[in-house]
Amino acid sequence: MNLDKILDEAIKVDASDVHLICGNKPMLRIVRRLEPAEGFDVLTPEDMDEIYDTLVKGNLDKDEVFNSTRKLDMSYEYKDIRLRVNISFSDDIPICTLRLIKNELPPYEALGVPDIVRRMTYQPQGLILVTGKTNSGKSTTLNALVNHINENQNKKILTLENPVEYKHHSKKSLIVQKEIGRGKDSLTFSAGVKNSLREDCDILVIGEIRDKETMEAAIEMAESGHLVIGTLHTKSCAETIDRMINFYEVRDQATIKYLLSALLKLVISQRLLPGRDGKLVLVPEVMVVDNIVAGIIRKDKLSVSEIEDAIQSNLEKGSIGLTNSLAELFVEDKLTLDQVKSQIEEKNLESLNRTIMQLKIKKGKN
Repeated sequence: MNLDKILDEAIKVDASDVHLICGNKPMLRIVRRLEPAEGFDVLTPEDMDEIYDTLVKGNLDKDEVFNSTRKLDMSYEYKDIRLRVNISFSDDIPICTLRLIKNELPPYEALGVPDIVRRMTYQPQGLILVTGKTNSGKSTTLNALVNHINENQNKKILTLENPVEYKHHSKKSLIVQKEIGRGKDSLTFSAGVKNSLREDCDILVIGEIRDKETMEAAIEMAESGHLVIGTLHTKSCAETIDRMINFYEVRDQATIKYLLSALLKLVISQRLLPGRDGKLVLVPEVMVVDNIVAGIIRKDKLSVSEIEDAIQSNLEKGSIGLTNSLAELFVEDKLTLDQVKSQIEEKNLESLNRTIMQLKIKKGKN
């Protein structure tokens, strides 16, 4: 099995991911749909061993990590294209998932990310979070923000990633990128964050906040006068707040609520949906943390509906409700009505219809 030929096909059809699983043909994800790669046979156990050897290239450290932890995250380069690789086991046979990372970042303006997110990067300190489910474009948004800061501000930016996806080069800013993992630049995200306090950086970018220890280190970093930008796997702004608070024991939650209400500046929650033109469309929900949102965060019992209402009533400060985003994309003919309705709860359908009507009147559409 020739991995190069599979990757050539993936590049040709602009696939985002390649799935190599024993007993199946190589599968490519193209605008969210899984399609078999043209002209390839079903993968055998021998093929999978050969692909594993090609990817690991005899690296004994990677081989030891894979065999001791039963999984391996790594980067791989092919024809100047970087790939984020995950190797694991199924039925004691290696399986591989490869994410193709485009060489050039799209300009920030082309992503569909609201401008308030870019403007918030000029904050001298605090916490900005980019959230969403897997494959929602978090890494692209994060790296586009880093690139924008690099081109426009004179800062030292330190990134912690697993693995490093986009390779940045210092422009107006000084950029240091560190890969997380055994045998890499830092063993864990939390260790990398703690060490960053000694590295005189202005902006810290955390590829993933996945545990309490990393969360605590990120808050300490923000509290000490730095801007921290991180990602979480959550599906909404309100769920993000809930997740962060629930990293902590009940007895510690009042303290963390107070810190978050003071340090958190903005949360953007992203979704990617296939648009009418066949390209992926970003659906953003944005929560700017003003005094009202901060007050809700500090309450004894966190109310998701209160946070959603606060976002909706804070549009003039840059917040954007999910309903507004979806309605706007429907009126602009980028998404179908069925797609839009599938993204919100039944109780919010009336609000969606009302928002669509208001936008149509405003834009002079029937």
